Amino acid sequence: MSLPSQEPCATLPRASFTLPPLPAAMPSSPPDVSSQVLLPLGGLVGREVDLDAFLQALVDRIAITLQADRGTLWLLDPVRRELFSRAAHLPEVAQIRVKLGQGVAGYVAEAGEPVHVPDPRGERRFFADIDRMTGYRTISLAAVPLRDAAGAVYGVLQVLNRLGGGPFTEDDTRKLTDIAAQVSTALQTTSLYQELQRAKDQPQAPVGYFFNRIIGEAPPLKALYRLVQKAAPTDATVLLRGESGCGKELFARAIHVNGPRRDKPFVKVDCAALPAALIENELFGHEKGAFTGADHRVPGKFEAADGGTVFIDELGELPQAVQGKLLRVLQDREFERVGGTQAVKVDVRIVAATHRDLPRMVAEGRFREDLYYRIKVVELLLPPLRERGAEDIERLARHFVATAAKRHRLPPPRLSASALTRLMRYRWPGNVRELENCIESAVVLCEGEILEEHLPLPSLDRALSPAPSVQEPAPAPEAPLLLPLAEVERRHILRVLEAVKGNRTAAARTLEIGRNTLARKLKEYGLADEG
Repeated sequence: MSLPSQEPCATLPRASFTLPPLPAAMPSSPPDVSSQVLLPLGGLVGREVDLDAFLQALVDRIAITLQADRGTLWLLDPVRRELFSRAAHLPEVAQIRVKLGQGVAGYVAEAGEPVHVPDPRGERRFFADIDRMTGYRTISLAAVPLRDAAGAVYGVLQVLNRLGGGPFTEDDTRKLTDIAAQVSTALQTTSLYQELQRAKDQPQAPVGYFFNRIIGEAPPLKALYRLVQKAAPTDATVLLRGESGCGKELFARAIHVNGPRRDKPFVKVDCAALPAALIENELFGHEKGAFTGADHRVPGKFEAADGGTVFIDELGELPQAVQGKLLRVLQDREFERVGGTQAVKVDVRIVAATHRDLPRMVAEGRFREDLYYRIKVVELLLPPLRERGAEDIERLARHFVATAAKRHRLPPPRLSASALTRLMRYRWPGNVRELENCIESAVVLCEGEILEEHLPLPSLDRALSPAPSVQEPAPAPEAPLLLPLAEVERRHILRVLEAVKGNRTAAARTLEIGRNTLARKLKEYGLADEG
């Protein structure tokens, strides 16, 4: 028998969710307890704020509704095969752990059946050591399992000591079971549940840290999480900077769903995917008769996003003629449609992203200085994957193995040590997007285990010259070559074109960009005749 532990659980990602304020008072005998408690949850699916606050408020509400003195949400740690208290009324300790089968909660998790204990004295399933540790006296309790969509138990919901005396009844247990079903539905939409499942499927892997569906716990990412939590509740304009493929859109969505506009549209505009002549029309719309074929008025993205957020991806590709109109939107929240003369008012938040060096573009006269300073109210610099460390690469790789296997209806393959080492050694110029595509290819092509040869990685970072003879000493290893971002992108495009034998359509598909965007980049880097 092991005593409860106060150590933090290894599988405790700080995921996210939110909950409306608790009611000031609950009726003593509500007609439908479960719907009274959890009716507001329906509108919360997809929102991601602070799961800790959500869970604690949820336990508070359940305790009030069941007229209990205390409540506890237990979750199953699949690695240790223990239950840990994830949210609870436990002022005495930080956390409690029990083995499967230990105590009433452990029994419920193992047996998968609800239990109510009118009097714990003489009850063999009651674990008295917890009372002795906390100094709390349990008089009666009820506990029910939390089940996922497949029916597997992954947690327990428990209440202690009915207020005013008297034991919990079978009717209380039925009500708590109804509540648990709704709690489980809500929890399965959060990244906390995703991490519990990943830990169960791959117990040898490091635990992933999820923040608004973003995986990673490298120090630069944790600093970004804190900044997002500060900026999101405001209407401040945010500029996300970082290399291509490092997750700028995920952070943009995190800012949106954590802010006051979460129930309004999130509209994306990719400036790199649109011909320069169409970007203005895409953003601002046009009036009837503005050009040949404009037979009716068409609203733009800003009007479509009214009340919500406009995410302008690849801001550095925005033509200078359009930059002035965007500046007016930032300053006055108004614009004119193409071919129009009447100002259109909009209420939008703007989040922009770019992999370009905007200060350099300002110095070269290719980006408006006033727009740059206006749009970088809050500036977030996303780290490239190579700077996030080996553990984040492993977390992401194992996550992508699981998601790719599910997408292609394949059993999840094992990631071999040699393949993992190769992934950690690679520099990832395409960042997380390149890693995801690499893993998906390996999952499809391997047979039960991903080996190094299944990884579609270029061999350019390996030695190209023959091994030195015995008579000649091996040359000293060269220092890593530090390249400008544009040169890294140029080389990556060349590698992809070489891999697809010059097929630009296939290259654009691999790079996840439009064919026109690829052609523009080839021209920009002087590669127009190389593909």
